[in-house]
Amino acid sequence: MARSTTKPAGLYLHPTLAVTPERLPLGILDCWSWTRPWEQGQESIRWLEGYQRLCEAQQTLWEQAFDTRLVYLADREADLFEIYAEHRRQLEHQEQAADWLIRAQHDRHTVAGQKLWAAVEAAPELGRVEFNLPASKQRPGRKIVQSLKTARVTLRAPQGHAQRQPIAVTALLAREVSPPAGEAPIEWLLLTNLDVTTLDQAEQKLSWYLCRWQVEIFFRILKSGCKVEQLQLETIERLEPAILLYMLIAWRVLFFTMVGRECPELPCTLIFDDAEWQAVYIVANQQLRPRRHRLSMT
Repeated sequence: MARSTTKPAGLYLHPTLAVTPERLPLGILDCWSWTRPWEQGQESIRWLEGYQRLCEAQQTLWEQAFDTRLVYLADREADLFEIYAEHRRQLEHQEQAADWLIRAQHDRHTVAGQKLWAAVEAAPELGRVEFNLPASKQRPGRKIVQSLKTARVTLRAPQGHAQRQPIAVTALLAREVSPPAGEAPIEWLLLTNLDVTTLDQAEQKLSWYLCRWQVEIFFRILKSGCKVEQLQLETIERLEPAILLYMLIAWRVLFFTMVGRECPELPCTLIFDDAEWQAVYIVANQQLRPRRHRLSMT
């Protein structure tokens, strides 16, 4: 993401952002950083280690008697059999394993002899959901209607995989119904260890997956707002703490943005101390604050 002046390769980041189902970012739980070329195995190990760190956090919450469940959300790059096997290994060792919800990338084989996509497509429809798709540079915004199907399937381990035992997962297929002519349907196939048997449960898991968009916004703030890609530091040892500081700033900006949307009349003094909000007021308005003025989060 940010480049050193002494090396052509950049420093790549893989943070784990904690987000509530209401999409409020709570902070950064973990961060994996590396440079290329990576010479210690496959870079995909970052997904597995990220899940393992979340399992450790789940164990800590359980030991402290907190009734909070953690769910590892990830896109298609994290469709790794190793993560599914790790969840089972944690349970077999009577440890607290975090749940997971991951978008499928591979059309895996099931023990029933079917392929994954075909098995879910053959399932009955649970119902449909509607939402508005925001416009992007690639396509205009439009109203989306998706059908929801779920199936409990048992995946065969990939050939040559160390964990040879098959693993049972729940597959949730959300596919757009009647997309506009010339447009590819909006479709997600999600895999999870959790049971999904009702429409309400399917809608809940779909809403969880959409929380992953907060990570994209976090990176947009980090790159466009904090401009970490423009840092010109000479060594990785100097670059890493600088990026860590900017990651904290990016998280706070995202947190305040979400709070401001939900509670626009909330006094900013509940979050900022006097030195912070007064400095922001002067910079934003190019003048000192009036003696009597109620400041909100907007």
